[in-house]
Amino acid sequence: MRGIHFDPDAPVINEQFAVVYAPRRNRGRVPENSVTVVASEQAAREDADPKRKLYPARVVGPSRSSEGMRIYYILEWLA
Repeated sequence: MRGIHFDPDAPVINEQFAVVYAPRRNRGRVPENSVTVVASEQAAREDADPKRKLYPARVVGPSRSSEGMRIYYILEWLA
């Protein structure tokens, strides 16, 4: 993916399912502390809670941003 800088300290960087805290879902990347990686798409959908702004997503990361933060990129919102 263009513009993504993977974090060499992260043991594995690949696509994963996650529950993401997102006040607005129009962002393409989110900070690591807003992401909870889960085992499957089903788990992400089950753990989602739109009332608390927790949404299921397919993500890639973590990677290091140009500002030095660890971030995840949203590949797809699942709901």
